[in-house]
Amino acid sequence: MSRVLVCGDIHAPVTHPGYLSFCWDLFNRHRCNSVVLIGDVVDWHNISFHSRHPDAPGPSEEYARAMAAVAGWVEIFPHARVCIGNHDERLVRLAETVNIPAQLVKTLKETWGTGRWKWEYDFIIDNVYYFHGTGCSGIHPAYNAMKKMLMSVVMGHCHSAAGIKWAANPLRRIFGMDVGCGIDDKKYAFNYGQYTKTRSILGAGVVLDGVPYHEICPIGPREKYWKGRFK
Repeated sequence: MSRVLVCGDIHAPVTHPGYLSFCWDLFNRHRCNSVVLIGDVVDWHNISFHSRHPDAPGPSEEYARAMAAVAGWVEIFPHARVCIGNHDERLVRLAETVNIPAQLVKTLKETWGTGRWKWEYDFIIDNVYYFHGTGCSGIHPAYNAMKKMLMSVVMGHCHSAAGIKWAANPLRRIFGMDVGCGIDDKKYAFNYGQYTKTRSILGAGVVLDGVPYHEICPIGPREKYWKGRFK
């Protein structure tokens, strides 16, 4: 069976600067042999139906920064699976508004130069369902999805949700795991949430032979992955 590292939403280029190191350390500590990026690999703040922050870089600059950031992840994890997220699809969705079919837009692999990464909406590994989580919400989003899927679920998308919740019957047990995210929520792209009382939870998941473990990323001042260490 697989030993799967599950990385949360990274929203390049507004990823927390310590998050890649955190994920790499988890991969080695748990001797993982498979990697799933749970989606929203890129943010595309400028390719959006929402208002743009005035401090944000223009589309060309954002693309260049995101491309450089994604290249770092490809270098470390060259064989990852990627669950396509709603931010990853922003370019296609914007093209649809002016009647441009998806076939005329580059694939995500071509756009971001990800080589052997496999981009799909969902994956099933060892009877566990992995998907981004678009359309899901609530206090326990993955658990809610688990009840609908009738199988174990791992998802991202909801930045303030993190952890594992179980259900069982006399024959089997299943779980829902929200992995958290890997963003820097002080960046311009997340300014919309500056006054919310629930904050982003930086973390990742590990699923070892079908058993989930959630890992919190220590990002407090002078902790191992504090962003001041990565400037």
